[in-house]
Amino acid sequence: MRNLFHFVTHWGRRKVHTFSGYEETLKKVTHVDIAKATNWFSPAHRISSTRTGSVYVGRFKFDSDIAAIKVFNLNEHGAHESYFTECEVQRSIRHRNILKSVTVCSTLDTQNNEFKALIFQFMPNGSLERWLHPKQRSDKPKRTLSLGQRICIAADVASALDYLHNQVVPPLIHCDLKPSNILLDYDMTARVGDFGSAKFLPLGPSDLKHSIGIRGTIGYLAPEYGMGCRVSTGGDVYSFGVLLLEMLTGKQPTDEMFVDGLSLHNYTCSIFPDRVADILDPGLMSHGDRLLPKEWMKSYIIPLFVLGLSCSMESAKDRPGMQDVCAKLCGIKEAYLESCC
Repeated sequence: MRNLFHFVTHWGRRKVHTFSGYEETLKKVTHVDIAKATNWFSPAHRISSTRTGSVYVGRFKFDSDIAAIKVFNLNEHGAHESYFTECEVQRSIRHRNILKSVTVCSTLDTQNNEFKALIFQFMPNGSLERWLHPKQRSDKPKRTLSLGQRICIAADVASALDYLHNQVVPPLIHCDLKPSNILLDYDMTARVGDFGSAKFLPLGPSDLKHSIGIRGTIGYLAPEYGMGCRVSTGGDVYSFGVLLLEMLTGKQPTDEMFVDGLSLHNYTCSIFPDRVADILDPGLMSHGDRLLPKEWMKSYIIPLFVLGLSCSMESAKDRPGMQDVCAKLCGIKEAYLESCC
């Protein structure tokens, strides 16, 4: 049941005064409703924690579906902003590959303290991180992702980023894309979650100061962010490139082997394309896919590596846009699915 109940999400960002209509359109949930759904916030129901809050799994008496409930720790600096920002973000986006909140709770608890929570649809297959880097248990068979599943997940994530960058107005930058922030539905459809570091692109000079600073996770963080550059769509593209290389190699960008300037990107570059088979995640070769390994390399794996490497170039100007990346991944996905028919 532990795997079933895995869910990770936390959210946050920006201004606090343009979201009230979003709250008013949603089903009202009380503090007591949430307390009962989580067995009064039992540690057994808590599935993740961050500085600004904890995520619980629970079931409400008025709904048979399992829910993931993010309770904000309002004593922590930034927690209020995270709640208000998430309402703003959720009001602005709607896409099949982005995790959507079901409702909100903004009220007082039984001690008359301010209480805020967000309720999300539960993702039964957990995070991509749990699939790429499972914690092995002797009583559980090892879970691995096939080549086809990895292609589909990558295409889902690319579609979400293309939407955020090119269809949301103003464009929304995720700023913290990584495997733990990608959740998998019943049918392994990927949903991008955790917008806690997200930023809308500034519309004018007065907003520039709000878009500067280090945002993201070491290993996935675009190099230019560490030099004080403003957030940009190119930062998300870099994170996606690292993610794609991780999905292909099974190696985390923070692996202990990456020292003295060696990174997942330049390690892959030093081997690509002649010995790329040597660094493939063994799980890619263990599902009995119909195509022969040689055909996988030419038709799918090499093109995926090319995308991962181009997206994770050190200079932002050398990276492609997510619209082009999404189109190429959709083409790879369609070709793979046709070959399996």
